[in-house]
Parts: sequence; C-alpha cells; structure tokens
Amino acid sequence: MVTRRRARCEGKISARSFDQRITRLASAYTPGLTVSGDIIVRRVRRLPIKGEVIVKEGDKVSPDQVIARALLPGPLQTLKLADKLGVEPKDVLSMVKIKAGDVVTKGQVVAEGKKLFGFFKAPIAESDHHGTIESISEVTGNALVREPSIPVEITAYIEGVIAEAMPEEGAIVETRCAMVQGIFGVGGERTGLIRVAVNSPSDVLDATSIKDDDTGKILVGGAGITYDALVKATSVGVKGLVAGGIKDSDLIQFLGYDIGVAITGQENISLTVVVTEGFGFLAMAQRTFELLKTLEGKTASINGATQIRAGVIRPEVICPLHEAVAESKAAKQAFELTVGTPIRVIREPYFGKLGTVTDLPAQLMVVESGTEVRVLKAKIEGEGEVLVPRANVEIIATGN
Repeated sequence: MVTRRRARCEGKISARSFDQRITRLASAYTPGLTVSGDIIVRRVRRLPIKGEVIVKEGDKVSPDQVIARALLPGPLQTLKLADKLGVEPKDVLSMVKIKAGDVVTKGQVVAEGKKLFGFFKAPIAESDHHGTIESISEVTGNALVREPSIPVEITAYIEGVIAEAMPEEGAIVETRCAMVQGIFGVGGERTGLIRVAVNSPSDVLDATSIKDDDTGKILVGGAGITYDALVKATSVGVKGLVAGGIKDSDLIQFLGYDIGVAITGQENISLTVVVTEGFGFLAMAQRTFELLKTLEGKTASINGATQIRAGVIRPEVICPLHEAVAESKAAKQAFELTVGTPIRVIREPYFGKLGTVTDLPAQLMVVESGTEVRVLKAKIEGEGEVLVPRANVEIIATGN
C-alpha cells in the first residue's frame, strides 16, 4: 500500500491535495467495478437533438461507423444595418436588398443608402457573416443572420450489434466483450490495437516503453505512466494508455490544469488515459494485467470519461470477443458477495487494495464511529486476513 508520505514524495503533491484526491475517490465509487473476460455490455448512443438514425435493430456495426446524425442550428448573429448606414431604424427597410429567407455571404452588400446631395458616395452595409436572413426589424434597424447548421454525428463506439434503434434519437449498441473498468481517466472515446508495453504489473510505463510504430495503439503499462511517456505517446500518435496509476503532478503538467472533481472525458488531448488503481505509482492488479495480456493484438475501444458524483461514470476498455471465443465461454457477472468473491477496498486504511472474501459474519459489529454495521473478512494482498465493513468494498466482476 502506498502511504501518504510516499505518495507525496513520488507524486510531488501536497498532503492536502493527496488527501482531497483520496477522499474524492474513496467516497464516490460504489460497488460494481468490472474486470471481466466475458460480459455483455450495452452502450446508449444518443444525439443531442432530434435527427436521423441510419441503422436498424440487428445491424452489425464497427466502432467508427456513424449510426445517427443531426444538424445543430448555427448561432444567430446581428447585422446592425442602421448603424452601418447612419440612418434611423425606421428607414432601413427602404434600403435593404435582402429579405427573410435569403442566403448571404460575408462581405455581401445587403443594404445601400442614397447619395448625399448627389455627390457623396452612398453608404452601404455589408454582411459580417455567412448564413440565412431570419428577420429584419424596423424597430431596431437590425437584421438577424442564422449561420450555417453544424452537422453532428455519433458513432457506434464499440463493435457489436444494434440492440435497439430509437427513432430520431439514436441507438443502443450491444457487444459481448472483455471489459476493464478503471477508477479514473481522461480523454474521450478512441479505438486501437492493444499492446502490453511492460513485462509485469509492477513496471512503470516510461518513454522508452513506447515504440515509433505504436501509432494508433492502446498501450498497457503496469504500476504507472510517467510524464515523459505521456509526451512521447502524444507525439507518436498513441490512442490510449492503461496503467495502475499516475502521479497527480504529472497529469496536471500534461493537461496544463487541475481537472477538479467534474466529469472528465472532454479534455483537448489526442490520447485517452485510464488508471485502474488510483493516484501515484500503484501496481496494476494481477488479474487485470493478465486479462489485458490475453487481449494483446486485438482491437479495443477506450474511454476515459469519469464522473465521481451522482450518476457515476467509469473509464473503460472494451474489447469485443470473437464469436468463436465468446461461444466457448459462459457469460456471467458476479454482483453478490459470497466467499471467494474478488473485491477492492474503497476506504482507508486499505484503500485500493485487492482481496478475496473469506467469511461473511451474520452478526453486526461495532466500528470506530460507534455504529453497528455488517462486515466481511477478506484476504487482502500484503495485509493477510482483515475485517472490513461491507460498505467499504466494491465487487470486481471477473467473468469466466
């Protein structure tokens, strides 16, 4: 377990920053972290406004395939015609060369005044924008121009089958896959071939681990990702990085700002980062590392979007299973605490530690706060058998 002192030293962050980060993560995540070799996953792909859905139920889709599109109305701009012409607003209508519904281009003359005393050049008003005239007002002397619509497309994100088409809204994509959920991530939806770039789950992924031909790949590290690795991965064109942890200071330096506690996934970066254990250099869980090793060379989808408040969103790596492989496995998820269930502790003093349930005592027990709670016994890596409140653990669904 990484102590606060060690984490501050390795990550070069303040005690307050580290404690706040730990508190955010420890208090936000609820049971259900998935690390599974065979699981059915559904993802809702919804347009921001009503549009056209171009797939139907039963269609097979690829990650980059567009499944729905819409047109967002362009911004509304104001042409101050009266000011440009130097006239009263009520006189503008007699000078305009346009009407509602006309398409105009930037620089086009849309209104023209009269010559002064027959000698001076007539004042003109030009459009400052491309778009369509929506209205012309004799009260304000202004014209409103709607800029061209903005096309919006949503892709399937994962390889799979359309389980449900939602007319004018989007679709639900279903896939049978191997899946690893992380505890934190940054960066949006991307797709690439998986390559395990380190030898063990305790190895740190640094710049030397990244090859020039890693363009378009998702690289798997062990205990962490260095700042130099983030920079080199960006320059090479790596699509994603997955590791046990990352130093808070390195992430801030890479992004150029502290992400705070809001939802992530919209960062202006060219790769996606998913960490499975937490902040600092933390060895990736052996079962997670071994699962990712079995996926090497396969195409996966990765998304770093994370939300630690209401409506938890977890970062993820999803690798569709080949049909022959999928049929040879029993697709199941274990979300019930039983003896042998793999768990992760989400509160101190064992925060981030993995283990296995060894006993589920029926009687309530009094904890330090004086509250009676249900507890479990678990064999925790590096700690032996310990007693932990059931509310302080999350189940890791491993699949078969």
